[in-house]
Amino acid sequence: MNHVTNDIVYVGVNDHKIDLFESQYSVPCGMAYNSYVILDEKIAVMDTAESHFVEEWLSNLKEALGDKKPSYLIVQHMEPDHSAGIMRFAEEYPEATVVGNAKTFAMMGQFFNRLPAHTLTVKEGETLNLGKHILTFVFAPMVHWPEVMVTYDATDKVLFSADGFGKFGALDTDEAWTDEARRYYIGIVGKYGVQVQSLLKKASALDIAAICPLHGPVLKDRLPFYINLYHTWSSYLPEKKGVLIAYTSVYGHTKAAAEELANMLRQKGADVVLTDLARGDMSKAVAEAFCYDRIVLATTTYNASVFPPMNAFLTHLAERNFQNRTVGIIENGTWAPAAAKVIKERLAAAKNLNFLEPVVTIKSALTEQNREQLQALAEALVAQD
Repeated sequence: MNHVTNDIVYVGVNDHKIDLFESQYSVPCGMAYNSYVILDEKIAVMDTAESHFVEEWLSNLKEALGDKKPSYLIVQHMEPDHSAGIMRFAEEYPEATVVGNAKTFAMMGQFFNRLPAHTLTVKEGETLNLGKHILTFVFAPMVHWPEVMVTYDATDKVLFSADGFGKFGALDTDEAWTDEARRYYIGIVGKYGVQVQSLLKKASALDIAAICPLHGPVLKDRLPFYINLYHTWSSYLPEKKGVLIAYTSVYGHTKAAAEELANMLRQKGADVVLTDLARGDMSKAVAEAFCYDRIVLATTTYNASVFPPMNAFLTHLAERNFQNRTVGIIENGTWAPAAAKVIKERLAAAKNLNFLEPVVTIKSALTEQNREQLQALAEALVAQD
């Protein structure tokens, strides 16, 4: 058995069959659906698993329990990758009580058209005494669903953080935490920075020795590092100094401009990431946009707007409250370049964006004048460092 502490056992599962998490995020290293058991006079199970893995999860649970029976199933989040096993649990352990809040049970009725036989509705700040372990329920609405709550075990100083502090990737793969946690956070939770800040404020009052998320590894070491990253991400502040150049190009001319600008910036000592939005991982590009303090948007004018992958990219940024960045623009258009105007309109609601001059306007292919403009844009970007 995989022990988190002497009394807390991990009973989650790894999913290597999945190709797209939530049907949109590429997960080459799979996913983990985490669940935990707190062994005490009364035994509490923390969340379940995704529908394809409910029987495997139950098998893990039975191994951890031995000849004991659980008293409670605590449902922190009703998203199906964590809640699909609720009714199967209730069938296997009919005397157990399912714990949630009022919104939890409203959603549970919608998903299953019924509720378990025994339920306990808890409110913000209420506690559940297991014997040695006392659990406190801390509500975290819109992190990232309205019913979400996290649970604090004061005895072992463990925060069960629901989807907070999660990452893409199964637990049996060797993968660095930060990049995939950032991509997970920005993609799934990123819109709700204000709500995450509220949860972080509540968590700051707790003495936390370990964080047990519903995806990704249990976090014990470097907790200030993880918490500080969450503060940065949820504050929409840049994590690193550098320039993301995100481009779309039909016949290669806009790509050539993006590559020339990247070379100019590197010669000036800047950290540069160059990504083709039509061919790269969109969720990674979005995460990088929130990582770096500067971004250049380079795109072809298309149907009096911008090329579709750039349009999708701008939508992702706007939906996730993109802000507090310096922005450069390269537009291309053979007869009516309009991309710069469209980009500024699409990002008009974004807060604290510093749009740089010059806007580089290419009419078909690069000219020497364009190269001078690129050099001027490179200098303006570096001046922001």
